Amino acid sequence: MKFLDIVLNVPLDMSFSYRDIPAGKTTAQEEEAQQDLIPQKKLRKKETFEPEVGKRAEVLFGNRRMTGIITGIHDTLPKSCPVEEGKIRPVLRILDEKPILTKELISLGWWMKDYYLCTIGEALSVMIPSGKRETDAGGFSMIEESTVYKEKPLSDEQEKAVNEITSFSDDSQKTQVHYIYGKTGSGKTEVFLRAAENVLKKGCGVIYLVPEIGLTPQVTEAVVERFGKTAAILHSGLTASQKLSEWKRILSKEARVVIGARSAVFAPVPDLGMIIIDEEHDGSYKSGNTPRYHARQIAMLRAARLKIPLVMGSATPSVEAWHSIKTGLFKCHYLTKRLAGGKMPLIQCINLSNEADKSQCISEALTEEIRNTLQEKKQTILFLNRRGFNHFFRCSYCGFEIKCKNCSVPLTYHKATNRLVCHYCGYSMLPPPSCPECGSMDIGYSGFGTEYIEAEVNAKFPAARTIRIDTDSLTKKGELEEKIKAFKSGGYDIMLGTQMIAKGLNFPNLKLVGVILADTSLHLPDFRAAEKTFSLITQVAGRAGRFFPDGKVFVQTYSPENPAVYFACHNLTEKFYSGELEMRKLLNFPPFARLIRLVFRSSFEKSAKKSAEDGFAILSAELEQMKARHLQGADTTEILGPSECPLSKISGNFREQILLRGSSIAVLQKLSAHLLFDFKHQQDIYIEADVDPVSLL
Repeated sequence: MKFLDIVLNVPLDMSFSYRDIPAGKTTAQEEEAQQDLIPQKKLRKKETFEPEVGKRAEVLFGNRRMTGIITGIHDTLPKSCPVEEGKIRPVLRILDEKPILTKELISLGWWMKDYYLCTIGEALSVMIPSGKRETDAGGFSMIEESTVYKEKPLSDEQEKAVNEITSFSDDSQKTQVHYIYGKTGSGKTEVFLRAAENVLKKGCGVIYLVPEIGLTPQVTEAVVERFGKTAAILHSGLTASQKLSEWKRILSKEARVVIGARSAVFAPVPDLGMIIIDEEHDGSYKSGNTPRYHARQIAMLRAARLKIPLVMGSATPSVEAWHSIKTGLFKCHYLTKRLAGGKMPLIQCINLSNEADKSQCISEALTEEIRNTLQEKKQTILFLNRRGFNHFFRCSYCGFEIKCKNCSVPLTYHKATNRLVCHYCGYSMLPPPSCPECGSMDIGYSGFGTEYIEAEVNAKFPAARTIRIDTDSLTKKGELEEKIKAFKSGGYDIMLGTQMIAKGLNFPNLKLVGVILADTSLHLPDFRAAEKTFSLITQVAGRAGRFFPDGKVFVQTYSPENPAVYFACHNLTEKFYSGELEMRKLLNFPPFARLIRLVFRSSFEKSAKKSAEDGFAILSAELEQMKARHLQGADTTEILGPSECPLSKISGNFREQILLRGSSIAVLQKLSAHLLFDFKHQQDIYIEADVDPVSLL
């Protein structure tokens, strides 16, 4: 008899011991357990396999049927097991014929457990597809079978970059982290693809990460067109069983290039030879759930351990990446020319404070330019990072705003449904006829969203064919791809949208881009607000004029002199990053300090506050002991808070936060682990630990 160490996706930092069942046999205990779970159904015989480390096992945990990962196999029950041998439960079955997690990935899971302050079960579970059986993924219907790839000529800059990236050796002491930095339309994707091609010729595999598959269809198509059925696509549109099929294609070397969003960084590629991260700056590479990992950090670790190149790129690098480029940690390859014949567009900044008609969201200058663009039979994109019709309900008499009853955010008005909606929890209500606070009839709506712009565009340009793309307007599967293809093929004149139209899209007939309100993210209480604003303006502006020299961008703002807006509009990239780095250094924020954010969440406001206060006392006492022991990095560590989160209530949960800041991430992790794992917490309290947070909202 063998005893198995199995880790489960539960917030308990330990493995659990189970007995193995010889293949083809069923124990009375298993049959009894199955009868208890599903008394009405007669269970068919399910296949089980021999146990191996890295395989999944189905087990009973309490009275729940769960899937775990085998991390150890013993001939005798480990002495550390607190349960006597006779009470050890058998596994229900081993799910996999071959291990689906490699030793490399299991080792990575143990690192994640310590680094991201989660359990080993949570770390390993985030890596694997949850499907029990395989089905056809059918990932290649974007591309016809008969498609023949035509190789594109490289510019001198592109060729130099490809050669420097791929001319490496295992014992090389040179940097293995490369950054392709170039303006939008300068050919970064072709450098990635050609580098991947060279790696494949050496018999190695490639992981190619994109922010979101649905929003980068052209990159995905380029990968599949280039590599055919040797490409595997991992995306949210696949079922769990289809993801499992792709996973096994990767393990068997049937697929050698894996393209996918954040979680594809865990793909079990045999003989992995390169990892590529497109649009490295994008916030979607950071997970919002436990474990809160960043795909860039995981990629850097895998690349360092395997001694392979990591290749990243963006037209707007993250501030951390820019700092690494300037300090020589990353090898930078500059692409300075637009390759399709276009030039960087002329950007005009419009101060909305000077507009005569404050009720209009489209300025007179932008209105005139849209009219000219329509006459030239060219296309326009209007961008606003806000959904809905107007932003929020406001009483002009007393200033009362209607906020969500579950979240501390204003409700957004949606004209199509005539409801006020919360974009965090989904709560909605009918708009009141008068102010609920003072009874005044002098009520209105402040701000505007994509629905409001759509109404104004239709009123001003009734003959224009207009299409709106945001999460409210996309109601069925595949609709995003259909709308993007329709716009690209000339089926529409004007596209309205949120940030989903800001990245990875390439439209040959697009002349004009209008940023309706550049200030949307600028005034958020977050140290990355300026970086996000600069990136968004630059990325959206980069959609225009890729194929001809007279592209135009109009940026509407109430803050034209703000550095993020001013430098983006005047294409002063170096000045923005140097100023932002100077500010970050002055305020002691990343990349000059490390952060861990602890959020105390409860449905009771007093419990959240009390728990945060208790947490602060525990952390302060532990930090003093660290300083007394002269632990390196303890003297530079600060505990900021406790305080309300900027979004103090979400989905009925009150939120308080503590921010740990210092020069040593190890000290911050030890402090956090002491609070999280060495104390029992009230049942109505949940503590979120976010290592290296990208948002403080």
